[in-house]
Amino acid sequence: MDVDPRNYEHIAINDNDIHNIVLSYLVHNCFKETVDSFVSCTGMNQPADCLEDMEKRKKILHFALEGNALKAIELTEQLTHDLLEKNMDLHLDLLSLHFVELVCSRKCSEALEFAQTKLTPFGKLQKYVQKLEDFMALLAYEEPEKSPMFHLLSLEYRQQVVDRLNRAILAHANRPSYAAMERLIQQTTAVKQCLSEELGKDGLPSFSLKDFLKS
Repeated sequence: MDVDPRNYEHIAINDNDIHNIVLSYLVHNCFKETVDSFVSCTGMNQPADCLEDMEKRKKILHFALEGNALKAIELTEQLTHDLLEKNMDLHLDLLSLHFVELVCSRKCSEALEFAQTKLTPFGKLQKYVQKLEDFMALLAYEEPEKSPMFHLLSLEYRQQVVDRLNRAILAHANRPSYAAMERLIQQTTAVKQCLSEELGKDGLPSFSLKDFLKS
């Protein structure tokens, strides 16, 4: 169910607001070249410290995404100092990326040694035990990509960790951890879903963001 366009076509949207939303998304995702072009075309002002921060984040996220999690950890600690010390969940996730890289390279002895020295200490907390067991189980398979834990080897898992790292770095710098565009979509989806659930009592279909974007 969609709202009749006549109910909102009269609502004026300021171009500057749209520009800020787009810029927020580009900066959040470290699209520096696109940011430069967008700022140049719109005449917007972009703080120098924001651009410098974006360059540092981009380098960290690149290393994490491309399989060099240890370098990403090193640069993160240089940029944020105590972030990983305070965020053990994220620290474990990043260490796990390196462990997975060793497993995928069939460096099982090195992976086991790394797990014993870097991952085992997390086992002192019960909430990490299951996750550690899942990672260690990868060593039991000659073809870990065919194991029940194959998702831990996927690019999707790596991207999820990188996204969490990006949000954590932004929050540490007192910047929004989500882009304005993402928040708008989340809030719009939540409202539409609530309305659909209420109106769905009359047999109307539930709201689907995917279908809405196709319309």
